[in-house]
Amino acid sequence: MTDKKNDNKKKKSGLGRGLGIEAVIPTKNKTTQQNDIPVDAIEENPFQPRKDFDETALQELADSIKELGVIQAISVKDMGDGKYQLISGERRLRASKMAGLKKIPAYIRTDVTDQSMLEMALVENIQREDLNAIEVAQTYQQLIDECKMTQEQLSTRVGKSRSAIANFLRLLNLPPKIQTGIRDEKISMGHARALLSAKDEETMLMIYDQILKYDFSVRKVEEIIKEYNGSTTEKKAKKKVLATSEDYAVLQKSLSSCFATEVELKRNAKGKGKIVIPFKNDGDFERIIAILDKLNS
Repeated sequence: MTDKKNDNKKKKSGLGRGLGIEAVIPTKNKTTQQNDIPVDAIEENPFQPRKDFDETALQELADSIKELGVIQAISVKDMGDGKYQLISGERRLRASKMAGLKKIPAYIRTDVTDQSMLEMALVENIQREDLNAIEVAQTYQQLIDECKMTQEQLSTRVGKSRSAIANFLRLLNLPPKIQTGIRDEKISMGHARALLSAKDEETMLMIYDQILKYDFSVRKVEEIIKEYNGSTTEKKAKKKVLATSEDYAVLQKSLSSCFATEVELKRNAKGKGKIVIPFKNDGDFERIIAILDKLNS
């Protein structure tokens, strides 16, 4: 599906290769001298929010480290007695161990609190280019909840606009089934944002299923929801007497948009008539029945 592919390309949500963890987490009196320290002397970061690491990607990084070395130093906290605790760079540390390195370049910090370590780990998590939109949204929410940040402060920390952060956070309002679909890349973030404009959860899920079944584009989903929201409003409003042929023409157009097919509306002078909803195949018929069931509920 063209729209899905394009949206999936756009949804990569890292901060960019030029913006490192030190740039987004301000600290006082930080050590800038780089030292090589034993990998076996480094403890894991207890605040690391990401527990699963792709083994294939780690092996590729390990192969690169064998050939070129560690390009970007990790950051660690000095625990004393020759022991260190990892602040950021867990993938580099794991890959270095896989590559057989005994030492790794590191920035050694002595001014880091547990709170700032959690914040650094979360921000580094956002920098990962393989995160999906739901993972980004969950990390933003964790920064807000656990690090007591406002959206404005978060915007400054991660280098994203406040509106972009708000759009990610809104994804957490979607039903779990749709969130899973985003995580599994069954739909794009563009589809998800369109679904958020539906009036209720049942409608979201019904249209979500149609996206998967009929490969709807983002624009098509936006059109369906717009028409569906309009038809729902009309249904709840007081019934209106259609007195002119122009009224029926408007209704015919609305029905055609709602069902995504050319609906025929025929009526004689006495008010008797019929509505014909054509379909192309069994799948199209099932789609129309689903819409009718929803309108009848």
